[in-house]
Amino acid sequence: MNIQMRLLGEKILREKDTLAKKLHKDRMSGVLMTDTERLRADKREARIVQIQAEFIELFGEALLNHENKDEAMEKIEKWCKETGKYFFKLGIPLDETLKDAGYYRKYIWKELEETMMEHELPAAEVIKVVYLIDPLLDHYIHCFSMAYVNFHQLTLENAKQAFLELSVPVVPLSKGVGILPLIGNIDTGRARLLMEETLKQSAQLKLSHLILDLSGVMIVDTMVADQLFKVIEALSLVGVKTIITGIRPEVAQTIVTLGINLSGIKVRANVYQAFEELHG
Repeated sequence: MNIQMRLLGEKILREKDTLAKKLHKDRMSGVLMTDTERLRADKREARIVQIQAEFIELFGEALLNHENKDEAMEKIEKWCKETGKYFFKLGIPLDETLKDAGYYRKYIWKELEETMMEHELPAAEVIKVVYLIDPLLDHYIHCFSMAYVNFHQLTLENAKQAFLELSVPVVPLSKGVGILPLIGNIDTGRARLLMEETLKQSAQLKLSHLILDLSGVMIVDTMVADQLFKVIEALSLVGVKTIITGIRPEVAQTIVTLGINLSGIKVRANVYQAFEELHG
C-alpha cells in the first residue's frame, strides 16, 4: 500500500466527524430561515451531520484503497441513492442540496492540503490524490442529481396513478346497480385504468347493471369511443349490462360527425331515466 495515501486516508477517517460538524456549521450560516424552519433544521441536524460524516468517510476509504477506484465510485453511488431520497423527502430543492458539493470539496481538500504540506508530500503523490479525489466529487454530483430526479419522477408517477384511480369511482346506487360518473378528458393512461378498475369494482360490488354517465365528458373522439365500447363489451362478458347516460349535445354532434355507431348500446338522457327504467 502507498504510505502517503494511507497517511491521508487515515487522517480523513480520524477527522470525519469534526469535518462534518465544521462543514455543516459553515453551510448553515449562510441559509436564511424562519423560526419554524430553524427549529425543524435543529431537530434533524444530528442526522444530517452523520450523513455528511459518512460521505467524508468514503473519501478516507478511497485513499486507503486507492488502487480500486471502481469500488469507491460504487460506494458513492449507493450513498447518493440513499441520501437523494432522504433530502427529497425533506422537501429541500435539488439546487440547494447540490451546494453541499462545494463545501465537501473545500473541507476535504483543506484537510488533505494541511496533511500533505505537513509531511511534505512530493508533487507526484499530490497529483495522484488530485486524480482520485476530484473525479469522486464530480461523480457524487452526477449520481446525487440522478437519484434525486429519479425519486422525484417516481413520486409524480405514483401521485398520477393515485389520481387516476380516484377518477374511476364506481358508486353503488342499489342492489346490483352502480354508476360510473366520468369527468374530464380520457387520455391513454386513464383509458387503460378505466378498463381495469371498472371490471374490478363491478365484480367487488356484485353489479348486474352499470350506468356509465358521460355528462362530465366534454370531448369524445374515436379513441375514447373505442375504449368505452371495449369496457362495455368486457362488462357484458362478466354479466354486467351497461347503460350510457348524459351525452352532451356537442358530444352527440361529434359522435354523429365521426360516424361512431352506438347501435346495440342502451342510451338514456340522464341518470334518473336509467335508474327509473331499472327499477320500474
